[in-house]
Amino acid sequence: MRKIYRTLLCGSLLLFSLGFSSCEDYLDKEADSTVSEEEAFKNFRNFQGFIEEIYNCIPDKEKNNYTTSWNWGDDEIFNPEGDSHMTHQVDLGNFRAWSTNNQCWLYRTGSDPTATYHPNSDGNAKFKHSLWPHAWYCIRKANIGIANLERLTEATDEEKKLIAGQLYFFRAWWHFEMMQYFGGLPYIDTVLSATEKMSLPRLSYQECADKAAADFRMAADLLPINWDNTTVGKQTAGKNDLRINKIMALGYLGKNYLWAASPLMEHGAQLGGSNTYNYNTEYAKKAAEAFGELLTLVESGQTQYALAQFDYSDIYNHTKSASASNSYSEIFYTTGQNWKMPGTTEAIFRGPSEDFNGSNWNMTKLWGPKIYGLVEHDNIIHQPTANYVNLYGMENGLPLSEDETKSGFRKNFPFRNRDARFYHDIVFDGFHYVNAAIPEADKEFLRYCTLYTGGAMRAVANASRTGYFIQKLVPHQANKYDGLYNWSGNLHTYLPYMRLADIYLMYAEACAAVDGAAGKSTNFGKTAEDAINTLRKRAGVGPVGGGEPGDEKGTLCPEYISNSQKFMDEVRRERAVELSFEGFRFNDLQRWLLLTEEPYTIKTSQEFERVENEDFYKNNDPAEAEVRNFREVTILKRVFGTKHYWFPLLDNDVYLYAEFPQNPGW
Repeated sequence: MRKIYRTLLCGSLLLFSLGFSSCEDYLDKEADSTVSEEEAFKNFRNFQGFIEEIYNCIPDKEKNNYTTSWNWGDDEIFNPEGDSHMTHQVDLGNFRAWSTNNQCWLYRTGSDPTATYHPNSDGNAKFKHSLWPHAWYCIRKANIGIANLERLTEATDEEKKLIAGQLYFFRAWWHFEMMQYFGGLPYIDTVLSATEKMSLPRLSYQECADKAAADFRMAADLLPINWDNTTVGKQTAGKNDLRINKIMALGYLGKNYLWAASPLMEHGAQLGGSNTYNYNTEYAKKAAEAFGELLTLVESGQTQYALAQFDYSDIYNHTKSASASNSYSEIFYTTGQNWKMPGTTEAIFRGPSEDFNGSNWNMTKLWGPKIYGLVEHDNIIHQPTANYVNLYGMENGLPLSEDETKSGFRKNFPFRNRDARFYHDIVFDGFHYVNAAIPEADKEFLRYCTLYTGGAMRAVANASRTGYFIQKLVPHQANKYDGLYNWSGNLHTYLPYMRLADIYLMYAEACAAVDGAAGKSTNFGKTAEDAINTLRKRAGVGPVGGGEPGDEKGTLCPEYISNSQKFMDEVRRERAVELSFEGFRFNDLQRWLLLTEEPYTIKTSQEFERVENEDFYKNNDPAEAEVRNFREVTILKRVFGTKHYWFPLLDNDVYLYAEFPQNPGW
């Protein structure tokens, strides 16, 4: 851990000289930024300047490289030119690539892969921000801040709580983010001396979670729901969305407990999947209580958070209804709003996105077909796997796997009456892809997607190898004719680390792990079933068990409610659909002990032939198209062992001292 401890043991002078990177005018550093400890911590303005650097260290997963990747489960595949990226390296079982290919948000050295390791907190240096180095650096900063709270003498009680709450939150958050990938670590909760011999042992995952929980709980008790309602926050009212608050702390308190409750953390890495439904119920109860506390505040109108509206006049073009005040799409991107930060009322935790134009130069050009330069720039395409698209069920709420007499799914009309989120997220055959004029007559065929087997947009090298594209995070108008990714489009993308829908999903999972569909916390009125149906109702989808959209209770297949394992399967399927392509799938399969198990190890394509002629797609909804010979073909199968449940640590770090061993199998 030589590089880690260079950060953990670095002198105070370095931290003080770097610690005044401020987001808001009232937090700007003083003229002489290299100051004594007494000056650095004596008042709120100076102390907050010290903390601001931590915000700027939060990695932006989408813009961390020209062609970055973050979906490493069974959900996504690249075209072969992207084989060097982490998505494909995980497929190969090469988990060491997280620290070697310099394209992964877990570990970056900047544009120069040979550069010396050093955390960078410049908000515009997005290519130099990554989890591993910044976590240790920010944990060090948090501990120094906590150790110096007594120096904060020129401050009100409110200001002292704001400072302390942020520090406790960040100490836990950086630990938790690393724990998801590497398992239990030394939990650093003190300022380490440069002369101290390192012997801190790796704790178990659950031991780490207990320590993180104490910090998250402390933060939740100290912080306000909304900085706008504080004396300090009123100075920047309306610009405090990214400030750490009580809701963020409660959300991560619950998530930390739910992860600790999960099958992997309870039973250890193993093959066979036999323990996938077996949670630690005590941790699950604690998770449910934390989420229940949060959701009670939200649903009683005491917070600034609410589910975004899923109300579209044209869902394919993400055009919200005239009566809608916001849209689901705005959680992930904004356009034509002067580069407004995405997230709307639903995003809970985000880092800064100061270099918003990075969206134009890389992120927004990675999602559509590259044939004839339809989508410009690098020949890299994020594509959804067909097996994952199958998780998008039917409008009545039932999965595709259910008997067609109940679900209504028919292979000759595979795109009809699907979950509305399918039409929002997925580009499928016949989709009207280009809205603007196409000057070249011989390129007019690019207007409608030809994603059937043998179609023009099925080229493995530069189009879709699966039969689908994704437009959830970047709209299809990001192409050279519609030009939405041009400067004039003001297209700003950002992927939130946590949003309100995720809270409902995690609450449902925690409650279901204890008492099935009827499970609930003691401090929130909704059951696990109610929580899932809240999200389905938002999207106009039938309830668990099947029924009409808006029904409170499913009646078509009640076994999905009465059988605890079938209900958990639906909770997990709902999580896959609602949070698709947001970077959660790998960690979910991992903690559920399903990462090594079929069918989650297989990535497939959708193959079929058209029945309709080309004119049909010009005049009709492509969801109504008839096809024939609808079938799946395996593209690849991942072969994983128990060692793949955790990423390997850096060899140079684990060689430093005996109490910091490598993860098993690596």
